[in-house]
Amino acid sequence: MPGFEDGGAMSLGKAGVHARRQTLAHAAPETHAEEGLHLVTKTHAMQTPVLVLNASYEPINICGARRALVLVLKGVASAEEESQSHVHSPRHSIRVPSVIRLLEYRRIPHQTRALSRKNILMRDRYTCQYCHRTMPSGELTLDHVIPRSRAGETTWENLVACCHPCNNRKGSRTPDEAGMKLARAPRPFSLHTSRHLMRLLAKSDDQWRKYLFY
Repeated sequence: MPGFEDGGAMSLGKAGVHARRQTLAHAAPETHAEEGLHLVTKTHAMQTPVLVLNASYEPINICGARRALVLVLKGVASAEEESQSHVHSPRHSIRVPSVIRLLEYRRIPHQTRALSRKNILMRDRYTCQYCHRTMPSGELTLDHVIPRSRAGETTWENLVACCHPCNNRKGSRTPDEAGMKLARAPRPFSLHTSRHLMRLLAKSDDQWRKYLFY
């Protein structure tokens, strides 16, 4: 997607962690130079998740506020909802968007996401599939449900998010052998998964709700 996919998307899982862990409220000011503007703002404001709608108002993704501002300033998108935060240039003060809509309709291919650590953690909502604890990505690893030493494959159906203590406890055993139970059967990341995560985030953002609950 021109102007959208090139390095600007915030993963849904990370956005969810951001919404739950508001620890940047007093971060130091940060300066950004983007598209000829000298934007001075708070770090946490530029990391706020922004809902992205297609031209048809269909929710299709989440990106960071900094990327959303660039899309609006480039004329690629319009701000449908705005937050209370502002960014400042030498001559202007701009409100940070909460929801943006692409001005041209983009066809979103219905294809499986790439198999990666980031997408596995996102699918499992940054939650250990054995002890059910939600934690930052740095405190999670991936576990092969059927161990590789037992011919377990590296696939969507055999990889789950796992905390380090549970990973060490399970070792080279199957969940049954270790007396551990999976929270849910692992499956490929789907459009349904993306929509579900968007709705979870919308529960804490009134401006998102009308675009996701219908």
